[in-house]
Amino acid sequence: MTTTRSETDCALCAAIDALDQGAAGGRPDERRGRLRPGWVRRLRVAVADESGAATAEYAVILLAAVGFAGLLLVILRGDEVKSMLTDLVHRALTTAG
Repeated sequence: MTTTRSETDCALCAAIDALDQGAAGGRPDERRGRLRPGWVRRLRVAVADESGAATAEYAVILLAAVGFAGLLLVILRGDEVKSMLTDLVHRALTTAG
């Protein structure tokens, strides 16, 4: 699966690169506040990884479907809707037979 980087991802990578400048060299007091070399690679992989995106999208769709079903249930339990549906079924059965 190929991943495309959005502008946010590129901005995060640029921030990681800025933090990474000089992480491998220099005196210990110069390296303070900078990332270790192995962490830079891990951060880049974490920023580019979209492996859980589809699962999250399915979860959002499922929650929307459950909410819509709940709304339909509330609407269909109303007395006006029940009488409308009963009349519709009654008319369909009387005209057919």
